[in-house]
Amino acid sequence: MTKINTLADQYAAAKAVLDAAEAAVKEIKEQLVALGQEAVEGKSCIVTVSLGQRNSLDANAVEAALGADWVKAHTKAGAVYEILRIKNKPSAKLVRTAIDALEDVA
Repeated sequence: MTKINTLADQYAAAKAVLDAAEAAVKEIKEQLVALGQEAVEGKSCIVTVSLGQRNSLDANAVEAALGADWVKAHTKAGAVYEILRIKNKPSAKLVRTAIDALEDVA
């Protein structure tokens, strides 16, 4: 196994753990919010629940009102970031089963 494959496997394993943890956090968060309390005290921490509001700008409306050239002149460049996607490889057993099935048809 090459180092790249090892890193890919490590990344996929860590990402799977992260995804499971994020799902668990989401579920617990929903339960905390459902309690309807401002603060929930545990043995090691206190979790406070509050509301926030996020505003957004309707870029299409701004462009319609001020024109595409104005919007372009006043738009800052976006941030560049990396995207890593995971595509699980089929297991060797699954591949062998598929090959055997194809041979049986032929």
